[in-house]
Amino acid sequence: RPRSLCGRSRPTHFRGVTTVVTKLFNATLPDVAVFGEKDEQQAAVIKRMVRDLNFPIRIITSPIVREPDGLAMSSRNRYLSDEERQQALAIFSSLRNAKKAITGGLTEADSVITQISTEITAAGGEIDYVEIIDAENLTSVASIDCEVLIAVAEIGRASCRERV
Repeated sequence: RPRSLCGRSRPTHFRGVTTVVTKLFNATLPDVAVFGEKDEQQAAVIKRMVRDLNFPIRIITSPIVREPDGLAMSSRNRYLSDEERQQALAIFSSLRNAKKAITGGLTEADSVITQISTEITAAGGEIDYVEIIDAENLTSVASIDCEVLIAVAEIGRASCRERV
């Protein structure tokens, strides 16, 4: 679903990603490639591309590695101002709180989305999207009754995801 989540605000992004990764795979002919869960939508697009093009490559996703304060490790973090870093941490905090609410029995996706949005905007963040999607097929869910991925992105800044 390259036109959902990050694909809405960056409509040609995944076309570029798949072109670059295809060229890399053709040049190196790997048996295995590892993509981080931090960019789970990108990993899903790559898995689909590998399947569709019959590449003999096993795609593995690697868990998010976090800095001591909880921010997902990324080379782009060094470009964040102190204020932007705090806003990015608000995303992570809102996702932890949402996960607690869901494991505590909250199943209405819109309520969870509202909770997350409220926390992020209260910290000064501008939301690009907050979506709760089925972790397998990346489709939106109204009721949380399966493993889901909560995906959040701020306009032009940070993004974060959490599996529940």
